[in-house]
Amino acid sequence: MRPLSALVSQTLSKNRISASALLLLALASPARLLAQFQPPTPDELKMTADPKAPGAAAVYLNVEEVTNDPLHYHMVYARIKVLTEKGKEYATVDMPYAGSDYKVTDIKARTIHSDGTVTPLEGKIEDLLVMKSAGNRITRRVINLPSVEVGSILEYRYQLRYDDNHYSSPFWEIQRPLFVHKAHYAFTPFKAFLPGPENATSSFLVDEHGHPVNSLVWWHVLPPGIEVKVDVAGHFSVDITDVPPIPDEEWMPPIHSLLYKVLFYYKGGFTASDFWVSEAKRWSKEVDHFAEPTTTIRDAVTALIAPGDSAEIKARKLYKAVQALDNTDYTRKKDKVELKQLGLHAAKRAEDTWSQKSGSSEDIALLYLAMLRAAGLTAYAMKVVDRENALFDPTYMNFDQLDNTVILTNAGGKDLVLDPGEKMCPFQLLSWRHASAGGIRQSPEGRSAGITPSLPYSANTVVRSGDLDVDEHGAVNGRLTLVFTGQEALRWRQASIENDLDEVKKRFDHWLKEICPEGVDSHLDHFLGLDDPDVNLVAIVNVAGTLGTATSKRILLPGFFFETRASHPFVAQEMRLEPVDMHYADQVTDQVIYHLPAGFTVEGAPQTNQINWPGHAALATKAVSATGQVTVVRQFIRGFTFVKPADYQDLRGFYQKVATSDQQQLVLTSSPSTKGN
Repeated sequence: MRPLSALVSQTLSKNRISASALLLLALASPARLLAQFQPPTPDELKMTADPKAPGAAAVYLNVEEVTNDPLHYHMVYARIKVLTEKGKEYATVDMPYAGSDYKVTDIKARTIHSDGTVTPLEGKIEDLLVMKSAGNRITRRVINLPSVEVGSILEYRYQLRYDDNHYSSPFWEIQRPLFVHKAHYAFTPFKAFLPGPENATSSFLVDEHGHPVNSLVWWHVLPPGIEVKVDVAGHFSVDITDVPPIPDEEWMPPIHSLLYKVLFYYKGGFTASDFWVSEAKRWSKEVDHFAEPTTTIRDAVTALIAPGDSAEIKARKLYKAVQALDNTDYTRKKDKVELKQLGLHAAKRAEDTWSQKSGSSEDIALLYLAMLRAAGLTAYAMKVVDRENALFDPTYMNFDQLDNTVILTNAGGKDLVLDPGEKMCPFQLLSWRHASAGGIRQSPEGRSAGITPSLPYSANTVVRSGDLDVDEHGAVNGRLTLVFTGQEALRWRQASIENDLDEVKKRFDHWLKEICPEGVDSHLDHFLGLDDPDVNLVAIVNVAGTLGTATSKRILLPGFFFETRASHPFVAQEMRLEPVDMHYADQVTDQVIYHLPAGFTVEGAPQTNQINWPGHAALATKAVSATGQVTVVRQFIRGFTFVKPADYQDLRGFYQKVATSDQQQLVLTSSPSTKGN
């Protein structure tokens, strides 16, 4: 018997159980026959477009994946119809990197042309595999099918072979970039991992926490009517037709949380409910151990707070102290050699993080928890999913889907959710990645599932002011002042930690190009408050260039300076399949003062108007003229973060009205006395 490792198919990374895991593996029944090449039908050969996938560059005619642990192989088979020039890129077939744990064998491939002629892939396996590398590291291997044309059918098959000391945990990526007409997936595990007491084994694996691992489980996201089937012989399978491609819609939630898929993995004999109860208990115990208010922590807290401080003042002072530490998730984590040279070690307790003045986001968050408790405040940890990467799914029995720790406390009767591990995050603000995020929390009653609060629009604001001189040719010069609170301020402050100031300025100038009119050069002069999260972040910007178009009598300018290049979302998309996730609610206020050239007055300006989507969003605009100048104001409030597909038409209707409003112009006209000049 030897240690086991896990083989995961396709792009899923290896999912290894503890090196101490041992299991005697026995061969099972013969494998089902490998997928065979099949003659194309006349309709497949003459196909030039697919009514089930309008405009598609290519479609899968067939997909098949078969994994057989008793016979130690994983087989992949596919047939792809190329419909456009872009579809020819699917002639390059990625295969998992053939490392020491397994090898690619039995590669068969051919190109079938629209007239029925066949060009086979020929050569030795070692010659067919093309290495693709990043630097000196091989990242993938591919084959390239020959003589591919628009109209060709690409057909290929290969196997991944592994030895009898391995078991597999297939990952069936059922929804793919292309439409799939027909797909079949099958998995034959070792008998010891089949459901039911008759297959129980006295040998077992243990996970990293020492818990027995003796059950095969599967997590799936599948369309209605499709399920994972298990036959009497213990074969798992999914058969499905007409699978839509991976959606490509604006502002989707993390797409990999929504796609159709099946993932097999190994756990103890838990239900999902039992698993989360057990894992939450384990996690909470580890948190309390790490965050114990030791003498070192209590002495530090005593030096940081005053006896007469209120609970909120204590929380603020301690928050500022831990935020000042070196957060190695934003700088650079020291390896073991560097730690030893500096006389340091990996943090095992909160006091280590405080003594070394350095730690990961997790370490710093739990240090803050320890300090709050040492100061006499009731405080709890909450482990949440990172919303940028995934959505929390309690049916998936994997605690690692929870990435980040936030801290819950109460000060002056007010519940606070704080984000001390998020460098440069102000007190009482959450990074949007940790807001409206599901996870597991400690509580007075023990441990429970929970979700962090959403962010109000007032917490995330941008105020963009301009003071611009306009000449008679439509050129402008002047200064912009941009004031940020919330997420935009956090974004630029974190960028300043990870990059030098010149690089931050370069990135900011690039961002300015996206919001300033074409023909106008805008460059950051300087920041104010870049290194202080407790104040507004201010950017001072110099602008000059051609803004408008001049005729003999008029100057035509865009009505809203910052919206000339705006790409209004949802306007062009008629239907919606997936929910909308715009990350966080916010408020953007623009106020631009135009100083008119001599002899010009305002002939037309954006109307005073208000567009409402009740309970969700609002746009207000107005223009105020005075002698020699005009001020244009635009305020956009978006109070929502998520919208269901059922409400999409209301969302789209609102943004269509906004897009129409933003097309208004500012028209300046010369007075009669200046006509001859």
